[in-house]
Amino acid sequence: MARQAASVQDFLPLEGTDHIEYIVGNARQAAHYYHSVMGFQPLAYAGPETGLRDRASYVLRQHRITLVLTTPLRGTCAMADHLHRHGDGIRTIALRVPDATAAWQETTARGGRSFLAPEVREDEQGRVVVSGIHTFGDTVHLFVERKDYQGVFLPGFRTWERPDYQAAETGLLHVDHCVGNVGWGMMDPWVRFYEEVMGFRNILTFDDNDISTEYSALMSKVMSNGNGYVKFPINEPAEGKRRSQVEEYLDFYGGEGVQHVAMATDDIVGTVRALRGRGLEFLRVPDTYYDELSGRVGAIDEDIEPLRELGILVDRDEEGYLLQIFSRPVEDRPTLFYEFIQRKGARSFGKGNFKALFEALEREQELRGNL
Repeated sequence: MARQAASVQDFLPLEGTDHIEYIVGNARQAAHYYHSVMGFQPLAYAGPETGLRDRASYVLRQHRITLVLTTPLRGTCAMADHLHRHGDGIRTIALRVPDATAAWQETTARGGRSFLAPEVREDEQGRVVVSGIHTFGDTVHLFVERKDYQGVFLPGFRTWERPDYQAAETGLLHVDHCVGNVGWGMMDPWVRFYEEVMGFRNILTFDDNDISTEYSALMSKVMSNGNGYVKFPINEPAEGKRRSQVEEYLDFYGGEGVQHVAMATDDIVGTVRALRGRGLEFLRVPDTYYDELSGRVGAIDEDIEPLRELGILVDRDEEGYLLQIFSRPVEDRPTLFYEFIQRKGARSFGKGNFKALFEALEREQELRGNL
């Protein structure tokens, strides 16, 4: 693993992740899942009742994480094509910016392929400017400028409430990072894209010696914008005896895309207890992992027994330690899953847990007949 210094200017000021949009087969049911299981709260809705004829979108929020679940209402449109090819999955990672027009002009001038030219959307609550570019696979980045808007989400959306059913939040605070899986030989080209088009820098590199087991391996590079608010690790398969989890993803997703979203919490034990109690399933590592934990990571604030009970992993770097856990895929296709992470000073991504995690993933792959 190597740290790399910034080699480009941070010319694209980002204020964080604005929202993440999923294209799904049934947005109403998906919204119920994210509310009842993961604790996201109903926020806004747009669809035929609001004048939107081709889709229905439900918006949910928990602290600074905003999810949009969208279903195409017609079978002949780009969203329907996305759904047919990929199944339920993330299409849009929207980034908040102070100037969406300048962000689009800068990124397209540097080689980004336009998805949406700057567009002003207005209602009685103000105005929002939205633009966007394509990134890996069918994924897009929207740039959202909302400093002049006071509405619930975006123009065209109305408040959505569920007064007869309320599920409590689960302690999720913000998006820590989003991970993309790309094809063979494509990691470095996408690293250059984020460097040259978006002004990111490569802050960490993991090769197949860092991320491997007896059977499979992958390589990864972590891209970050200048202020560190937005991080995109990019994974590529590496040669191994059998098929890696990245290859399985690419096969079942039908191409490159978002593998998982990491959500931060400041109480991972409480968060995982709540999520498990509502039915979210997690990967498990062998119990022996915890027998060696203290010797490997040193003293931590948490009692090890609850970590053992829940399957929470721990790793340390030179700046502190982190606690993390990974869900099983949340779709029938073995594609999208979630990471939940609590940072106690550490800025890394759990290198010391890679082997145990990948062995757990391989056990799941073997059960599916895909290893």
